[in-house]
Amino acid sequence: MPEPVQLPPVVSPESVARCIPNLRWWIGGLLFASTVINYIDRQTLALLAPYLKIDYHWTNSDYANLLISFRIAYSIGQTVCGRFIDRVGTRRGLSLSVFWYSIVAMATSLASGFYSFGAFRFLLGVGESANWPGATKAVSEWFPKRERGLATALFDSGSSIGGAVAPFLVLTIYFRWGWRPAFVLPGLLGFIWLYAWRRLYHLPAQHPRITSTEREMILAETTAVDGAAERQLPWSSLLRLPQTWGAIVAKALTDPVWFFITDWFPIYLGAKGVPLKGNLIVVWIPFIAADLGNFFGGIASGHLIKRGWSLGAARKALVVFGGFGVMLLIPTILTASLATITLLFALATFCYAAFSTIANVLPSDLFTGGSVASVSGFSGTGAGIGTIIAFKLIGYFSDANQRMAGHSFDKIVIVAGLVPFLGMLMVLLLVRNTRATQQGLVRSI
Repeated sequence: MPEPVQLPPVVSPESVARCIPNLRWWIGGLLFASTVINYIDRQTLALLAPYLKIDYHWTNSDYANLLISFRIAYSIGQTVCGRFIDRVGTRRGLSLSVFWYSIVAMATSLASGFYSFGAFRFLLGVGESANWPGATKAVSEWFPKRERGLATALFDSGSSIGGAVAPFLVLTIYFRWGWRPAFVLPGLLGFIWLYAWRRLYHLPAQHPRITSTEREMILAETTAVDGAAERQLPWSSLLRLPQTWGAIVAKALTDPVWFFITDWFPIYLGAKGVPLKGNLIVVWIPFIAADLGNFFGGIASGHLIKRGWSLGAARKALVVFGGFGVMLLIPTILTASLATITLLFALATFCYAAFSTIANVLPSDLFTGGSVASVSGFSGTGAGIGTIIAFKLIGYFSDANQRMAGHSFDKIVIVAGLVPFLGMLMVLLLVRNTRATQQGLVRSI
């Protein structure tokens, strides 16, 4: 059942002292922390892959299939969990998600071969699939539109921070104690987060520690916009709207490139002749660049809105920036210089992340509260399907081209640089005001 909407509580003089100024940004911080933990747990296998491939005699195609087992569950789960969170509420939905994937992350230490690793990766994908629909819905509940880009950038930046932290945490544990503790110890972080989340997250209208000024500011916009249209649109109605497909392709044609970097970058460096040990900083830099790109996308689009740009124009400007910028991956095929490869990957991930921030905020820009998580789930499913196809092709072509010393990933990198550009063109075409906007089914952009 949906979380009940309650009238704002009466604030007594004694409770004023317990109010938290700018509470929405504390909520944003929790969403950021959830994404960091989410990415640490999923990055563990990618970081250990060069060593587990040797121990278990996996080919690149075997490793791709392990990643695909995660992606299948993650793809289906995004749509299912998006609708589930729209029904049960953000607080309960994200609580169940983090509890589930933390348990599974720790249980992966019990894996004994290819099939058990595949089963645990599938179960991890089920649990982690709720993070983005849930966080997107939380942003729509707690932030006015002028701040949603920055709030989305905040939680989305957790993916790059988690990716940057993971090598130091996971590989340090691995080199000291082995691969099994490297799954268990990071998995414990989710339970710390759960304690904080259950204590802090409630809807603004009923939160006991929100100031009256902040509550009025949030509800003035969200109630005015969503009050008459909070109903859930059926999936069939949502999928007939071009705006829904704009949100889907924004993720489906960009996220596979990011997951190529997060899940294959260590193997790509190995194909280039770069050992991981002693070069952890190389793995770290593109993630930090992506983190900066997240905030650039959120801050820049918010700044353009304040300058008088329409919401749609401000968002699309960053989409164009990202679509062109990710093509900087392509020149890496021409060099074996570690510094040059690292710089170009960093610039490309910066541009990708600016695009990604807009892709993640589009569901809350375009749709009202009853459909935000559902559309976010659709876009995540689209991204998952695209990633599954990409990983299958990456595994096949990288194995087939292994004799091309230092160049086995060239064709893959060229495609990775071009696909987001295609995504940019489709977003510009699909995300616009239509008759559905006039009918109140979609917000004006």
